[in-house]
Amino acid sequence: MRKTPDALMMFAAGFGTRMGPLTRDTPKPLIKVAGKPLLQHALDIVDRADLSTVVVNTHYHGNQIAAYLRDRPVTISDESPALLDTGGGLKQALPHLGMDPVFTMNTDAVWSGDNPLAQLARAWDPDKMDALLLLVPRENAIGHTGAGDFTLSPGGRLNRGPGHVYTGVQILRTEGLATIADPIFSLNLLWDSMLVDERIFGVVHQGQWCDVGHPQGITLAEQMLSGAGDV
Repeated sequence: MRKTPDALMMFAAGFGTRMGPLTRDTPKPLIKVAGKPLLQHALDIVDRADLSTVVVNTHYHGNQIAAYLRDRPVTISDESPALLDTGGGLKQALPHLGMDPVFTMNTDAVWSGDNPLAQLARAWDPDKMDALLLLVPRENAIGHTGAGDFTLSPGGRLNRGPGHVYTGVQILRTEGLATIADPIFSLNLLWDSMLVDERIFGVVHQGQWCDVGHPQGITLAEQMLSGAGDV
C-alpha cells in the first residue's frame, strides 16, 4: 500500500439551496469567487498534489460541471437520477478510485495558507488511522457560525463535540463502505464506527478556511483571499 493516497474524490453534486437564486441555473461549484469558480479553487489545490486519479461526482446541473471539466484528466461519477449524499457518492465512485485510502474534498470552500492535501499527506499514518480530517479552530473558520464538530486530543484522536470545525477535506479508508446497505447515506455513518474503534484523527490546517455555502460567503472569501497567498 502506498504511504499516501494517490486518488481523490471531489464532491460537486449538491443542490446548493442555501445559495438561493445564485444556483437556480448554475451549480454551486461553478459560482465564482474572486473571478474563478469554486471548483477551480479546489482544482488548483488538487493540481499541486500530483495525484494519478481524480473523480468528481455530479448531479444538479451536472452537464455544466462535466463541460467545465471536459479538457481535464478527471473522471465524472454521475449520480443521476438520485443524489447519493457523501457516503453513497463515494461508494458509487470506488470502481474509479480503487480500494486504497483516498482523499475526499468538498468544493464549496476556499483556503489560505498551506496546501490542505499536503498537510494531510504529511500527517497520514495508515498503521493507526482509518481517517484523518483537516480541521480549523473556530476563529479561522470564516463564515461558519456553528460551535464546531470535533474535539481534538493531544495525540490527534477525535471525538464529536464543540471545538474544531471540519473543513471538508480528509484522507479516508473506504473498506467500511461495503458494510452500509443503504445506497444513500452520509460519511458520518462511517466516521461513527471509526470513532468507536478510536481510529479517526485530525490535523489542524495552517491557515484559514471560508465556507462558501451561502451568498455572504462569497464576499467573506474574497476578503480572506485578498490578504492571502495561494495554497
